[in-house]
Amino acid sequence: MVQTWLNLRRRATAGASAGTLALTLTTLGAAPLAAHAESITLYNAQHEQVVNMLTKDFEKQTGISVKVRTDEGPALAAQIVAEGAKSPADVYFTENSPELMLLEEKGLLAKVDDSTLAAVPTRYNSPDGDWVAVTTRENVLAYNTAKVQPAQMPQSIFDLAKPEWKGRVGIAPSDGDFLPLVSAVLALKGEAATLDWLKGLKTNSQIFDDDEGVVAAVNRGAVQTGIINNYYWARLHQELGDKSTRSAIYHFTNGDAGALVNVSGAAVLKSAHNPAGAQKFLAYLVSERAQDLMAKSKVEFEYPARPGVSPDPILKPFDQLQPPTLSVKALGDDSQAGRLLRQAGLL
Repeated sequence: MVQTWLNLRRRATAGASAGTLALTLTTLGAAPLAAHAESITLYNAQHEQVVNMLTKDFEKQTGISVKVRTDEGPALAAQIVAEGAKSPADVYFTENSPELMLLEEKGLLAKVDDSTLAAVPTRYNSPDGDWVAVTTRENVLAYNTAKVQPAQMPQSIFDLAKPEWKGRVGIAPSDGDFLPLVSAVLALKGEAATLDWLKGLKTNSQIFDDDEGVVAAVNRGAVQTGIINNYYWARLHQELGDKSTRSAIYHFTNGDAGALVNVSGAAVLKSAHNPAGAQKFLAYLVSERAQDLMAKSKVEFEYPARPGVSPDPILKPFDQLQPPTLSVKALGDDSQAGRLLRQAGLL
């Protein structure tokens, strides 16, 4: 079942980078450390540039070296399940809560220190204290400003499955970030309505390998709108600048599923070889220092989970977002969402 879940979560693109689809092991740090030096192994599914920055800073602050293995979140979660108690990983850091919920359900995670959990709002953390939230981000609709106006945008993400949106929507159903959105629709509307919505999207949508492809197509006018996470548009804007950015993002409101806030988080494995060092790394990730580094990175473009740390100013203020009221537990582990995507012919 885990392998099936993994196959559904991985991006189905032959052109993806080797760093995305192959497991690589690199040791980060400004200078070599002695062989006997304290270390931890991090299974990482977050942005490599940001994690490189964070691990180097953590090493300087603590003297603990960090070995990083980077891949897609579902791939690493399945790797941890397969390795069991023999996993070399001490810490797992990923983009979406469902992968963490899977490992929590499998009983593979250690309890996070209370002081670390207390650094961020309880509603974003593991319901059982097995992992901690690090950042959050919002599902949005990117749109080409020359081809569609804000007044023409749909009131709900469900509208995108209606006939009037045929050929006007871009989606990346095999991208790992799409599944939590399907899980949100499932939790709010039930299985039958979710399957109908997905079938409507299949009829209406242009399919892309990933969210980067969606937002790039929207910006060049190949498709009018596209479902993405907010940071993909911000990163494109950062790269292109105001002059070459021909798109904007639209925020769904009134608790619509399309305004889902996704949670990125980190956990310590029960089988960790250095549990104390792993707990220190989690505490570092939610510290004011690390949260501020991420917010100012010009790569992350996510909302810091720690209150009081300001996000990048390009982001809409977090307190103005209107996401659905869904807990990470209600969102689940994405297994049903993957099955429905396959039934709808999107995978």
